[in-house]
Amino acid sequence: MNKSDLLEKVTKDCNISKSAADQVLTSIIGAITDAVSSGDKVTLIDLGTFSVAERAAREGRNPKTGESIAIPARKVAKFKAGKKFADAVK
Repeated sequence: MNKSDLLEKVTKDCNISKSAADQVLTSIIGAITDAVSSGDKVTLIDLGTFSVAERAAREGRNPKTGESIAIPARKVAKFKAGKKFADAVK
């Protein structure tokens, strides 16, 4: 399912226009992105939690040359599925 498919489902389920559904979805995605990028957690009951995790610096290898390279520490986006969502996927 892509964004268009999701918008189509929301328009049918909520009986709203596609442009209104697009505005709402864009706003939700923006709010989650803003909160997580500023270090906050976003928890949506029954769905899961969006957060930021620190990935430590580590040593890697260049696959072409086999040379050892330093991979710097960085922040990564993280999602932990809620119980109801995880059970539905099983």
